[in-house]
Amino acid sequence: MPTVLRVGPYRFHFYSDELREPPHIHVETPDGECKFWLDTVRLARNKGVAPIALREIEKLVFEHQAFLKEKYNEYHNR
Repeated sequence: MPTVLRVGPYRFHFYSDELREPPHIHVETPDGECKFWLDTVRLARNKGVAPIALREIEKLVFEHQAFLKEKYNEYHNR
C-alpha cells in the first residue's frame, strides 16, 4: 500500500487489490480511515474520521486531485 502524499497527520495511499474500482484514494488519520473517489471528488467511505477532519481532507483531495489521479493510474497501470 504505497503512500503517495503526506499532509500533516494525513497519509494518502492506495491498496493494490482494488483494480476493479474507479480511481480513489484512502486517507489514514490518527482516528481512522476514509476513502474518496477521484473522478468526481466525493466521500466513498468513512471509518472513524471526525466530520471536521473529513472536510479538511476533502479540500486536500480537491487541491491534489490531478496528482492523486496520476499516481493512481501510474500505480495501477492505467
